[in-house]
Amino acid sequence: MKVAGNRWSAAYPALAVCAVLFALCFPALAQQPTKVPRIGYLGSIPFSEFAARRNGFRQALRDLGYIEGKNIFIDWRSAEGKLDRLPGLAAELVRLKVDIIVSASPTTTRSIKDATSTIPIVMAQDADPVASGFAASLAQPGGNVTGLTTLLPEISGKRLEILRETVPRLVLVAVLGASTTPGTPQSLKETELAAEAFKVQLHYVDVLEAKDVELAFQDAAKWHVDALLILGGPFLLSRRTQIADLAIKNRFPAIYYSPEFVEDGGLMSYGVNFIDLHRRAATYVDKILKGAKPADLPVEQPTKFELVINLKAAKQIGLIIPPNVLARADRVIR
Repeated sequence: MKVAGNRWSAAYPALAVCAVLFALCFPALAQQPTKVPRIGYLGSIPFSEFAARRNGFRQALRDLGYIEGKNIFIDWRSAEGKLDRLPGLAAELVRLKVDIIVSASPTTTRSIKDATSTIPIVMAQDADPVASGFAASLAQPGGNVTGLTTLLPEISGKRLEILRETVPRLVLVAVLGASTTPGTPQSLKETELAAEAFKVQLHYVDVLEAKDVELAFQDAAKWHVDALLILGGPFLLSRRTQIADLAIKNRFPAIYYSPEFVEDGGLMSYGVNFIDLHRRAATYVDKILKGAKPADLPVEQPTKFELVINLKAAKQIGLIIPPNVLARADRVIR
């Protein structure tokens, strides 16, 4: 017993040290850093051209407690107006194994959806996600895509109504759109229904590439149209300064779907508040990071619409904005 006791006494200091070290390991294990979520963001046009929307998304994330570079990482990607780059950029984000991909436009959503059926996709905007095949229904998307819809087709008729109130003796309107843009057929259909009700004739011009812009205005001049209505699409948005300038040069009253056109010299715009949609996209990111499944998150409709009028542009084409239209404007550029 004495020998055994000596052996235990000799071994005790080493065992005690091991016990202390083992105890110290528990707090270290408990305090292992958690995985920082990684978000992919894909746009179709240069970020500089819709900085306000991207900043709205960033600010909404901050309001929800996410600080970029600290507790969330964002991989920003843009096709810079070259839409053929979108599939490659979408595949790149998938290879990075991001947790969620935010899509800035319907065109980008298509590329992302083709690249992954498992990574959650949040649409910042889409004219008709059900018709586009991104969601089974607005209430129950059912797949890996959810987010916001713009209702752009449904409000195209409202734009024609505003144009009719603004332009005296409106008879013929040239409609500029891109047939390859998701939502264009529905938007055109809604515009045609409104035109029939208002007894206004439409002349549709398909604008698919750079050379088509000048040709569209030559065509509108040849037809002696009374005004222009511009449908949505990334290509037209990327050419907004040129389009606004040509409208002024040809003295065509024009109504656009996005305020960026008006900020760059266009006459007026009516549509959803895209900055608000990008802010709300951040709430989807938050919910998914906290465990919600895209399939169970309903696609939400817009709640904020805005009419923006540029009085300087009106003066340049010799148009007086009626007081009843001006009074409804959410923002007036002088």
